[in-house]
Amino acid sequence: MLTCDVIMLQAKKGKKGPGEKGKGAGKGAGRMNGHHQENGMENVMLFEVVRLGKSAMQSVVDDWIESYKHDRDVALLDLINFFIQCSGCKGVVTGEMFRNMQNSEIIRKMTEEFDEDSGDYPLTMAGPQWKKFKSSFCEFIGVLVRQCQYSIIYDEYMMDTVISLLTGLSDSQVRAFRHTSTLAAMKLMTALVNVALNLSINMDNTQRQYEAERNKMIGKRANDRLELLLQKRKELQENQDEIENMMNAIFKGVFVHRYRDAIAEIRAICIEEIGVWMKMYSDAFLNDSYLKYVGWTMHDKQGEVRLKCLTALQGLYHNRELNAKLELFTSRFKDRIVSMTLDKEYDVAVQAIKLLTLVLHSSDEVLTAEDCESVYHLVYSAHRPVAVAAGEFLFKKLFSHRDPEDDSMPKRRGRQSVNANLIKTAVFFFLESELHEHAAYLVDSMWDCAAEILKDWECMISLLLDEPLPGEEALTDRQETALIEIMLCTIRQAAECHPPVGRGTGKRVLTAKEKKTQLDDRTRMTELFAIALPALLAKYSVDAEKVTNLLQLPQFFDLEIYTTGRLEKHLDSLLRQIREIVEKHTDTDVLEACSKTYHALCNEEFTIFNRVDIARSQLLDEQVDKFNRLLEDFLQEGEDPDEDDAYQVLSTLKRITAFHNAHDLSKWDLFTSNYKLLNTGIENGDMPEQIVIHALQCTHYVILWSLAKVSEGTSKKEDMLTLRKQMRAFCLMCQRYLTSVNTAVKEQAFTILCDLLLIFSHQIISGGREALEPLVYTPEASLQSDLLNFILDHVFIDQDEDSNNGQQDDEASKIEALHKRRNLLAAYCKLIIYNVVEMNTGADIFKQYMRYYNDYGDIIKETMSKTRQIDKIQCAKTLILSLQQLFNEMLSDLGPSFDRSSSAFCGIKELARRFSLTFGLDQLKTREAIAMLHKDGIEFAFKEPNPQGEGHPPLNLAFLDILSEFSSKLMRQDKRTVHMYLERFMTFQMALQREDCWLPLISYRNSLQAGGDDDTMSVVSGISSRGSSVRSKKAKPATGKRKLPEGKTSNVTEVWMNREQSMQTPIMMPSPHLTSTIMREPKRLRPEESFFLQIWCLWSFNACSRRGTGLMEDDEEPIVEDVMMSSEGRIEDLNEGMDFDTMDIDLPPSKNRRERSELKPDFFDPASIMDESVRSTHFLGYDAFQR
Repeated sequence: MLTCDVIMLQAKKGKKGPGEKGKGAGKGAGRMNGHHQENGMENVMLFEVVRLGKSAMQSVVDDWIESYKHDRDVALLDLINFFIQCSGCKGVVTGEMFRNMQNSEIIRKMTEEFDEDSGDYPLTMAGPQWKKFKSSFCEFIGVLVRQCQYSIIYDEYMMDTVISLLTGLSDSQVRAFRHTSTLAAMKLMTALVNVALNLSINMDNTQRQYEAERNKMIGKRANDRLELLLQKRKELQENQDEIENMMNAIFKGVFVHRYRDAIAEIRAICIEEIGVWMKMYSDAFLNDSYLKYVGWTMHDKQGEVRLKCLTALQGLYHNRELNAKLELFTSRFKDRIVSMTLDKEYDVAVQAIKLLTLVLHSSDEVLTAEDCESVYHLVYSAHRPVAVAAGEFLFKKLFSHRDPEDDSMPKRRGRQSVNANLIKTAVFFFLESELHEHAAYLVDSMWDCAAEILKDWECMISLLLDEPLPGEEALTDRQETALIEIMLCTIRQAAECHPPVGRGTGKRVLTAKEKKTQLDDRTRMTELFAIALPALLAKYSVDAEKVTNLLQLPQFFDLEIYTTGRLEKHLDSLLRQIREIVEKHTDTDVLEACSKTYHALCNEEFTIFNRVDIARSQLLDEQVDKFNRLLEDFLQEGEDPDEDDAYQVLSTLKRITAFHNAHDLSKWDLFTSNYKLLNTGIENGDMPEQIVIHALQCTHYVILWSLAKVSEGTSKKEDMLTLRKQMRAFCLMCQRYLTSVNTAVKEQAFTILCDLLLIFSHQIISGGREALEPLVYTPEASLQSDLLNFILDHVFIDQDEDSNNGQQDDEASKIEALHKRRNLLAAYCKLIIYNVVEMNTGADIFKQYMRYYNDYGDIIKETMSKTRQIDKIQCAKTLILSLQQLFNEMLSDLGPSFDRSSSAFCGIKELARRFSLTFGLDQLKTREAIAMLHKDGIEFAFKEPNPQGEGHPPLNLAFLDILSEFSSKLMRQDKRTVHMYLERFMTFQMALQREDCWLPLISYRNSLQAGGDDDTMSVVSGISSRGSSVRSKKAKPATGKRKLPEGKTSNVTEVWMNREQSMQTPIMMPSPHLTSTIMREPKRLRPEESFFLQIWCLWSFNACSRRGTGLMEDDEEPIVEDVMMSSEGRIEDLNEGMDFDTMDIDLPPSKNRRERSELKPDFFDPASIMDESVRSTHFLGYDAFQR
């Protein structure tokens, strides 16, 4: 289409030619018109050829050169139109315009013909056809200059015209012109720099030839040759001067203005090309006059521009011969480069570190110790590319300097190897960084560049086991601990072949080469450590930290090596060492490491299983027998147990508990002994804290292992009954320990109770496990109350209250205590979400939302979201209940005559406003819930009459002021109904009152007034909805407007009518099967609810009679509240409702009659409510949605 348009345009313009007077003029014009018509075709074809990129660019340029030699005006006009079209402009420069108009006038004319409908142009268009356009465009310019460098560019016509055009276009207000012409000018400059470089080389060669010829003896000197060389040097000098003039014109006319253009892409083009010039022709461009532009632009606000600066500098610093010319720049901008290692754009930070690595490679003296340290700590960055770049810098600085003697000496092994000092250096660096828990990050950062050193496990073993050489300083205890931790991290990295947790998005697929390397590394590490590990454990058996790390090594072994390598005797040594460690240590981390090691070795796929299983059984037999024997003596001693016996019981119980975590110990019947121990602790009340905690944990493991065995389906019925009895008895025991005086014991009992209640809820029978239904356990009201009281007493406390024990002074311990409290709250909130406890218990949690927002806001908010997904109405009732509880607490503290401007009352109002925001913008989804919330709020406000008489407001009337925050969420129809229900509680005298004490009632009534300007009324915003109505009417009709599906539409009227007339319909929508554990019977409506229903249905019937069967067909559409207006400018308010299911924003067009007629059936129509088919369709649709 573009080709045809241009041809037709040129043809129409060509018809004017014959009308010109004069034979010569007519002939010239006709020829020009004819050429111009061809020019239009050639012009389009030139653009098309470059766009497609299928033809050889040199042949295209050669054809243009031939055309230029034939008629340079026509050819140059083709080139000008080529640049115009590459900018996306549909206009064409005619021959007449070219002859008679200035560049500025031509550009103004082209600007007028520019297509303003779209902001796209070839350089920014998406799609495969435009993917290679930029490279083809740049290649065309480069080839054009290269092919013209010997003649045409010096004719003082072609280059002057092109440079003048590009300079004018680069100053245009049109982005497409400016972007395209700047790119063309910069590429033109790059091509000219290359020509200038060739000229410089030719001039140097000519000068050398001239000097050589002139230095010859007079008899052998060729004067003709000297004259030719002089003439050639003069021509080259003239060409050089002309090229320099062209480059100065482009640099001063385009670069100096565009390197600070408003568009980041244009600035990036300039910086990228100046880097090419300085690298290509360093003698002319690598000086401070040009480097300063790169230095200044390193402060650019756009990351892509800063990135181009760094990549340009990398090309310069990579060449060591240029270092002398960069000294002043380095000293001036070094601090900026160092600061860019912390750039917010990770790509920029990576390139900044790589640039510093090149600077370091060129000279060790440039970067100070402080500069290097600022890069060192980045090896612990969570962003892996940054960490890897920092690892390369660290390796270059600390590990790449080797003595020349080391390379000449024969390779040694162990602690005498070359890597020994490098490994020590890594240990020293790790200790000095004071981030000991991040050894895995350090190893991963250096894995790509220093894998040879990090995988020299033989040297590490030698450093740990062998005696130091004469004159060598032995490793200290801290250094040995750090070396063992680094060694463990290297083994894990080699075995798993993926970054540690926190780096990377997940496991990637390994290549064949990487898989082979992984298998080779596992084989080598197993062969080395199968022999060395027993010796290491024997040497460090008393050091808990070292032993814990060493015991993790067998998890990464290739266990088949024990058999194929005939290493069984070393396996026996390992098992003996583990047994001794279990008997020697009581530290939980050490015991759990031993348990995991046994679990890793007890793999039935390998032949060593029997050998390890026997050793494990012998160890556990001894520990359980010892525990039973000690427990019997311990419980028989009476009221004052001996401390030594208590320590023996505790240490043995710790070992059994640690092993029971990973191994099934059901055959030893640990439930009886632990239950007896716990029961004695309850009766006597003097049981040591740690014994109770580990007894609770061990019993918990007994229950879980029994459940696992029962779930397999191979157990007997008696086993299930036994498990049911044990589980219920243990839950009762944990409930009794909730009242313990010891906080740690109560926390352990609470955590275990929450886990068990969740595991043995109704979800246990999902997934085809109906046979486990006898195990379902529903907590009694007393247990639910105890759990809630624990949360209120131990979670919602101030930080100062929790630091009375003297151990909460430092910041780290405070953070740890907060983390523990967050886990406790999350455990209880899961019970609410999965319907294990009554949802209304969440009111005590929700009311703390504002007070403890910083500590638990995210947990409480997510809980509200999940409960709303389960049951919107019950969630709304819970929210209003939490506000009522806060209101009652305020009354008890301040009395009935409190000031409504007090901080307590304003805090409750603010909480209500936050709750209101969580309902989102979709009023249809939350219609029933909001109506029920208002109903409960009205009843609460008039619940307590004033003892002074009817002339005084009810005690809770001020609650209506809080309830007003939810008025904006009501639809217009619902506002009228709620207002009628409000009048049910009002007397005639109340409606006439205007005193301050009655203001809550007045403001609430105003927020419910059913008029044209109240739909978006809010107490907070006070904004009328007329502005919103105007905006809605002016808005374009939505193309994908959501309609009410017949099977899923419900409203308050239908639910309430069904409650009143037919108790067979559930009160609430059925919850998802997995989250519903309690089946409740529908409750009877109170007289107030019945009256509210009667008003609602009466109004609905009258409205339908007036307007026809479709109520919403002729009524104005509900206007969605303008959240940005009602939030008083606070951006965080928008976040309150962004992650709930009600946030499907779909602003409907106002007065759209056609779509309104499709919103049927109308459930406000009594006929629809009583139609059984409609009701069955509604609930069947919901059930299908659940399925």
